[in-house]
Amino acid sequence: MSELFIREATPDDAAAICAIYNPYIEYTTISFEEKPVAVSEMAERIAHTQAQGLPWLVAEAGGDMLGYAYATRWRVRPAYRHAVESSIYMRQATVGQGVGKLLYRELIRRLAVLGLHTVIGGVAQPNPASDGLHRALGFKQVAQFEQVGRKFGRWLDVAYWQLPLTRDLAEASCN
Repeated sequence: MSELFIREATPDDAAAICAIYNPYIEYTTISFEEKPVAVSEMAERIAHTQAQGLPWLVAEAGGDMLGYAYATRWRVRPAYRHAVESSIYMRQATVGQGVGKLLYRELIRRLAVLGLHTVIGGVAQPNPASDGLHRALGFKQVAQFEQVGRKFGRWLDVAYWQLPLTRDLAEASCN
């Protein structure tokens, strides 16, 4: 693989992000969305996240996008302003190669630099790869809500993972 490069997303990345994300919608229960996202809608999502001062990152190698990760506000009420929810999606062919771990680690580092207090990851179950990623990065599973989503005729559970953000994370490198 070429050298990995992690950078902020731009609206021009929307098509490549849709190419990664839409198969998760169409063929898996990993995303609870049910209809593919249009490129224009994805560009709006990127802009909205970044307008809130939150990162939306992409990982590239050799000019190809391998995955993306971003954070959104956990809840709208003011007292929740120090908590965010993270999302990460990788091109299927890159899952298990360590790229997602590097990308997610950089997202966490940037969230810590912003002075946020905690990051929460929701994982549709079963998803051993995502559960393992969260565990490897120091998240602790704090909840599992049963049968909160329904897709492809199945009831689905969601596990919630939480990571407190510290100064050490803010100072950590991506290595």
